[in-house]
Amino acid sequence: MYKFDAGKIQVGISGCLLGQKVRFDGGHKRSDFCTEELARLVDFVPVCPEMAIGLSSPRPSIRLVQRDADVLAITANGQDVTAPLRDYGRQLVGRLGYLSGYILCAKSPSCGMERVRVYHASGEGCEKSGVGVYAAELMRSHPLLPVEEDGRLNDPLIRENFITRLYAYHDWQSLVHQGITPARLIDFHSRYKYLLLAHHRSSYLRLGQLLSDLSAEPEHKARHYIEGLMAALARQASRSNHTNVLQHLQGYFKQQLNSRQRQELAHTIHQYQDGLLPLLAPITLLRHYLAEYPNEYLQRQVYLNPHPETLRLRYGI
Repeated sequence: MYKFDAGKIQVGISGCLLGQKVRFDGGHKRSDFCTEELARLVDFVPVCPEMAIGLSSPRPSIRLVQRDADVLAITANGQDVTAPLRDYGRQLVGRLGYLSGYILCAKSPSCGMERVRVYHASGEGCEKSGVGVYAAELMRSHPLLPVEEDGRLNDPLIRENFITRLYAYHDWQSLVHQGITPARLIDFHSRYKYLLLAHHRSSYLRLGQLLSDLSAEPEHKARHYIEGLMAALARQASRSNHTNVLQHLQGYFKQQLNSRQRQELAHTIHQYQDGLLPLLAPITLLRHYLAEYPNEYLQRQVYLNPHPETLRLRYGI
C-alpha cells in the first residue's frame, strides 16, 4: 500500500517507459533518462492502464476516434474501451495523493498528455488535438501535480522545469504532512522567493501579498498559495528573469568582495545573459562566495539548489 513518505519522492510513470513489455506490439518505450538517471533519486510507481483493464500484450492497437461530440478509444478490431479506461483512471487517481509527479508516454491514446492523434469517424485523416483517456482523468483530478511526457523531457529546458516542479511539490507535500501553520508557511515562501521571481515576477509579488496577513483563514490562503506557486513554476524561467535574480543575489556580496571579485561575478552573469555561459556558471560562483561569506537567508534559497546537482540540469540552459 503506497502512502506519502517525506523521505521519498514517488513518481507515477507509464510502465512501458521503465522497459516493461506492456505495449500493444509486445514491446516497450524504455526511457534512458528515467531508468538510468532519475531512478536513482525517486521511487517510480509504474502504471499501464491498458493492461490494468484486462487487455493483453501484444493486443490490437487503440485509436482515439471522433464520433459526433465524443472522442472514443477504439481498438483496431472495433472494441470501445473508452469507459473501462476512464473508469480505471477515476478509480486509481483518487488514490494517488502520495505522488509528487507523473511521467506519461507521449502519443498514447490512454497516457498521452497532449497532441494525441484523434482520427475522423470516416477513417480518413486525423488531428493532433487529443489527450489520452487515462491522462485526462489524472490531470483533471490532480491539477497541481507536475506532469510531463517522455518525449518532451528530451528538451533541456522542459526537463529542468519538470524536475524543479517535482521537487517543489514534494517539498510542499512534506509541509502539509508536517502540518501547515502561519510560521511554517512564511518560512516556506521565504525559501522560494528567488525561485518564484525567476519564473514569474507577478506571482512573486502576488503570493507575497497573499501571505502578508495570516491572522485569518491560513488554510484557505495556503491552498491559494500552492495553486499560485505551481502555476508560476510551470512557466519556464527566462534568461532575463534568471539574470535579474542573479543580480539580486550579487548585491548581497558587494561589501565582502574586492573589486576583482565583483568584476568577475558581474562579468560571469553578463556572459550568461548573452548566452555564452550556462546558468550553472554564475550559480557556481555565487555558491563559492556563499561558502566563503555565509549568509543564512541565501543559504536557504531553493533557487540555488532546486534539484540534485547529479542530474546536471543546469549545465545546458
